[in-house]
Amino acid sequence: MAGAVEFDIEIRPGQSLEAAFAAAPEIVAEELTATTYEAELLVQREVQEGTPVGVGAGGGLRGSIGARPPEVRGVNIVGRVSTAAKHAIPVELGTRPHFPPVEPLIDWVVAKLGIVAPEAQQVAWRIALKISRKGTEGAHMFERGLDATRDQVLRMYEECLVRIGARLGGAR
Repeated sequence: MAGAVEFDIEIRPGQSLEAAFAAAPEIVAEELTATTYEAELLVQREVQEGTPVGVGAGGGLRGSIGARPPEVRGVNIVGRVSTAAKHAIPVELGTRPHFPPVEPLIDWVVAKLGIVAPEAQQVAWRIALKISRKGTEGAHMFERGLDATRDQVLRMYEECLVRIGARLGGAR
């Protein structure tokens, strides 16, 4: 996705994994793919928990965040937790002052504040004016979700290396 916010965890276990991959690429790919998907699901949960609850159908932004099946690219396994929602980046990073469209704000005011027309439109305009002066604060749900799970994810990969060694008949 163009303009996407990306965070990486890169595991560099060294020559032992490279040797294992050369000896049994299917075992290494199988273990790394399973571990990557498990790690993605952990990160997804944490990111979703930190995502502001909106008013869209299907859980809004929170419901649109998901783990993608890991991709095997040679000796690399690539995992992603992402969303295609256009407003994800402004929610993640916040925005500079700008005048937002008022219609979505009216929906938000009705759903979140329980205010009905015509007051909902007036409140939405006041919110739009405030955003035009101050911008919005970022939720940083992807950044915080990854930070919160980083140590657990690293342990998952350490355990993965042990499983690979055991399957290959070696000890780690």
